[in-house]
Order: sequence, then C-alpha cells, then structure tokens
Amino acid sequence: MKRIGGLWEHIVSFENLLLAYRKARRGKRGRVEVARFGCDLEVELLKLQSELKEGCYSPGNYRQFTIYERKPRVICAAPFRDRVVHHALMNVIEPPLDRGFIHDSYACRKGKGVHAAVDRYQAYAQRYPYVLKLDIRQYFPNIDHQLLKDMLQCHIKDKETLSLLDNIIDNSPEPTYPHFIFQGDDLFTPLERRRGIPIGNLTSQFFANLYLDDMDHWIKETLRVPAYLRYVDDLIILDDDKHRLWEDCLAIEHRLEGLRLSLHPSKRQISRTTDWVDVLGYLVRRDSRRLRSDNGHRFRRRLHGMAKAYAHYQIDLDTVDASVQSWIGHACHANTEGLRRTLFNEVYFQRERA
Repeated sequence: MKRIGGLWEHIVSFENLLLAYRKARRGKRGRVEVARFGCDLEVELLKLQSELKEGCYSPGNYRQFTIYERKPRVICAAPFRDRVVHHALMNVIEPPLDRGFIHDSYACRKGKGVHAAVDRYQAYAQRYPYVLKLDIRQYFPNIDHQLLKDMLQCHIKDKETLSLLDNIIDNSPEPTYPHFIFQGDDLFTPLERRRGIPIGNLTSQFFANLYLDDMDHWIKETLRVPAYLRYVDDLIILDDDKHRLWEDCLAIEHRLEGLRLSLHPSKRQISRTTDWVDVLGYLVRRDSRRLRSDNGHRFRRRLHGMAKAYAHYQIDLDTVDASVQSWIGHACHANTEGLRRTLFNEVYFQRERA
C-alpha cells in the first residue's frame, strides 16, 4: 500500500484554514465563541497557523452532554478553534483516503448517507431472500487508540500530519463505559490501552470509517460477500443461504476481536427481505418503506415544543422552518403522506399577545 505524503503544507496553508473556518461556522454563526473568533478572524487564523507550524498546538477541553434518542449518547463538543483544525485536516486527508473505501460504506461520505444506504439495501432485497443485521457494541467508546494510529501510519507518511492526528486522538475524553476483555488480555491490559473517540467530532466520523475499512475489504474480497453495506457500526449482509449468513456472522465476530470490538449480542438477527426490516431509521421491505414510529413521536414532541417556544418569542419562524424542512426531507423517503398531514394539522404557530 502506497502511503501519501506532501499533505502538511496544504493543511497549514492560510487558504485551507480560512476554508476550514467557513465550514466550521455553518449553522453556528449565532454562537458566542464563533462570533468572537470571527471578529478577529485574520489574527485567530494566523495564530492557529503559527501554533500548527511550530508544533505547539494543543486542543482545548471538550464540553460533554447527553442526548436521549432511543438510547442515551454522550456527545463531546470541541472548542470552535479545534473544529477549525479538524476541518483543515479533513479538507486535505479525507479525499485521497476516501477513494480507498469500499463503495458500500455510507456514513459521512460525499454522495452517500442514510438515504443512499436504504436505497442500496432495497435494491439488494429485490435479489436476495435473507438479510443479516449486525451492530457493534459501543463502537465509538471502544475504538483502540494504538490500532487507529497504526492504521493512519499505513496510509500517511507526513510526520507532522501524523503528529497532529495523534494529538487529537490522545486528547479524546476517557469513556465511562466498562472495558471489554479479549482473548490474550491480562488484568492490566484494559488499563494500559487507551480507547474511545468522541461522538461529535468531524475527525471521529472519518476515524470510524477508517477503523473498519480493512474489515470491509476483507468481507468483500476474502469472505466474497456480494451484498454487503455498512453505515458506521451497522453492518448488513444479504444472501440466498441462511446458514452462510450465520457463518459470515461468526467470521466477522472473530475478525472484530482483533480490533478489540465485539458484536452486540441481542442485535444479530436474520430476517426475510419480504418482512419489515429496521434499516437506519426506516422499516423496509423489498417494495416499500415507512418511517419508524418512534421517529414520528419524537418529531411530534419537537413540533409542539417549537410552537410553544414561538408563542413565547423564544424562536423565530426561520428556525422553525429549518427544523421542519429537515424532518420532511427525511420523512419524504418513506410512505409518510398521511403522517405528515396529521402532524401539521394538529399544530398552530401563533404569537401570544403582549
């Protein structure tokens, strides 16, 4: 495998840092730290550039909070200037590395995404009668730092670029989830090996794709699985033979142990493609799809909450419209005309009189 070089000068160029700033501020212009950074933009970018070139850049502390959508997730928000650095890195290293990923890896990639993944599943379902769904247990909190660094070194030869990537990885908050024990571990192994990358970082999305890339190629090229797709830690395989699917499951489980990962024990199942199968937020059959019910319930609560906030002058209609259009864009990829009509007929947006 040929490693890529000549990246560093492009990463730290002022033009790239300016582009990274513009990407990092999208949808966040009203936030105080973004406005403060933008008020003295040239000085801030030159200072960041100097720190990167001199090797004295140090990431700041994460702001951690928990969101509750089906299950609690700890989100880690990096300071704005660190997000600028993340974008500067990804602007340069992601395009050449992304070209090596398999076609059917769909998370956080240009031209891919949830809807493309569901379309692909439905196309496969027209051909194959059985589907195996697998989920990796606590994927982001269990990505092994040293293994991730080794993978990056296999692809990149710039010492400065690798040093910055190591710096970002090392600065990841320690996850609170319990350690898993793997074959060959002794009592101290889990304490000696750092793990976990923060959900919420742009770099983490890329790391999550890279960490399983070798396994993706192994599934396609060694196991010779013709119908396989992955979205972050959701793995989907389709086949004519149920027994072959179970054999694939056992082989993947063994392969994941080498990455210090494990499959979720209660989220490995084989279904018929003629049945409704939960695929990335949709219930999908060969010829139709609908929105999962909990999605509609969550949006109903959010819609009523926005109506109340609008009535009390806490948000404006532009904010409401952006949220509504985003949900409609997702819902329109399923048979939801009746659901949308019901939801929007029961809510009115009206200001309270002073």
